[in-house]
Amino acid sequence: MNALMIAPCGMNCALCIGHIREKNRCEGCNGNDQSKPNACRTCTITVCEKRLATESGFCYDCPIYSCARMKSLDKRYRSKYGMSMFENLAFIKEHGMEKFLEHEEKRWKCPECGTQLSVHRKECMECGWKRPFYAEA
Repeated sequence: MNALMIAPCGMNCALCIGHIREKNRCEGCNGNDQSKPNACRTCTITVCEKRLATESGFCYDCPIYSCARMKSLDKRYRSKYGMSMFENLAFIKEHGMEKFLEHEEKRWKCPECGTQLSVHRKECMECGWKRPFYAEA
């Protein structure tokens, strides 16, 4: 886990299946645009001028936080994947990036085999352990 993998919206791109997969691996929202899926290249959060003008570069410092795009993204990730962008951003703002990365390392590690989990998969891709879908991991 490293800070460059944390997107402006609070998504930990290291947990994204697009980054974890072997073929056509995405470098994350802060990475090279050529490796990103089209939806990520055109993401309104990534290119938001108001957010880009903030000191931190994170959405929590944006004057229109929380915008409709953030609300929609958070709602989708809460319901489909059991993870909240708003909670991630609040943790980063309150505790700092280093503590957030430590928290993520523990939170997204398979308790059975120790492999990093993907936010987009209900089960560990190594051993098949099923994570609690809606519960805090």
